Amino acid sequence: MKKFDIMTVVGVLLGFSLVVSGIMVQDGDLNAFWNPAGLMITIGGSMGALMVNFRVDEMKTVFQVTKKVFLQKDESILDLHARFLNLAQKARREGLLVLEDELDEIEDPFFRNGLQMVIDGFEPDNIRQILNAELSSLENRHDLGQNLFRTWGAMSPSFGMIGTLIGLVMMLSELDDPSAIGPGMAVALLTTFYGVLLANLVFNPVAGKLAIYSEEEVRMKEIIIEALLALQSGINPRLLQEQIKSYFSPQEKRLLEKGKESPDEEEDMLIDA
Repeated sequence: MKKFDIMTVVGVLLGFSLVVSGIMVQDGDLNAFWNPAGLMITIGGSMGALMVNFRVDEMKTVFQVTKKVFLQKDESILDLHARFLNLAQKARREGLLVLEDELDEIEDPFFRNGLQMVIDGFEPDNIRQILNAELSSLENRHDLGQNLFRTWGAMSPSFGMIGTLIGLVMMLSELDDPSAIGPGMAVALLTTFYGVLLANLVFNPVAGKLAIYSEEEVRMKEIIIEALLALQSGINPRLLQEQIKSYFSPQEKRLLEKGKESPDEEEDMLIDA
């Protein structure tokens, strides 16, 4: 299951809203900041440059990765901790083959594939090698997505400057016609405004958000690899639990302890009753 990251949308909308509000507070005319020609030069030009810079298959992959900015997997590291604890307890009682019944409940293909190899009795070195290769491929795809948006963030102000030059040329070529100076100056200034705004409010922040999510997903995958190999070795469930906890941040450890306390509190209430 995936959850919608509302903060990305709220952040973009809030940024644009505050920019618009700032213009209105200064008694500015919003119509003066609307210039379709400037948008075509800034967005269209930078998009064309991206198509030159990246291959078609890379562009397709990037747009798939971009969905991660808005849709994130709902499973947390705490869920992963609980799942592996359950798997270790079952494997210790009934053996690894019983874990085959758990495969259909695992949505993550990486996790499911790794568990299948454990059940099939692959050598630990082979499992690590295969999963690390998958993880490396995942990181490359994520890096590509981040690189695209960083490149877009660098190109959009550049095309804003190109629009500025176009506007200046238009203005200087029509100095004998005062009515043409205004539109030329509008294109000159607004394209730079569009380029800088999009780069710093959309493209670069999206690249940053992708980097954060990539680091989190890689951490989860690394935990899965180590936990699967530990599971294959017949590790004590308690020891596996402590190994996974070593990857936790202090906040995640506090959440885990808080989750542990709740059932005990409920049990005490039942006893008192």
